[in-house]
Amino acid sequence: MHSLDVARFREVVGHFATGVVVITASTPEGPVGFTCQTFGSLSINPILISFAARTASTSWPRMRPTGTLAVNILASHQEALARVFATSADDKFDGFSWSPGTSGAPLLGDALATLEGNVVDVVTHGDHDIVVVAVSHVTSREGHPLLYYRGGFGTFSS
Repeated sequence: MHSLDVARFREVVGHFATGVVVITASTPEGPVGFTCQTFGSLSINPILISFAARTASTSWPRMRPTGTLAVNILASHQEALARVFATSADDKFDGFSWSPGTSGAPLLGDALATLEGNVVDVVTHGDHDIVVVAVSHVTSREGHPLLYYRGGFGTFSS
């Protein structure tokens, strides 16, 4: 068995286009969020979604104890927002509109869609936590998604 080069693995996996989301939560210290591209629908009955969060992240460990969060599916014009939330800065929400959702988790203004819910399971694999969320509330609007492909952002239009 040969060892797989990490750089080559990342290059190959980068050929899979994904949508871009920002996971958000409200904590006693204020709103917290991070950009995520490993997100998807998991189950219809019950309604579950999942995402992967880096265990060494500065944001995920702060939001994990809240148990309640929102997934903001970004629109094509929100690349700057995605880039800011991909950093470890403390002031990520500065300059971006948001409002508390039904769960209290921040919903980002102009997001293409939002899903709110409660964390029902977290399993650690490698350097990421796989998080399962029971969805309790959703919203959506017209528009086009922000995509991530081969290390860069792009858009899709039908």
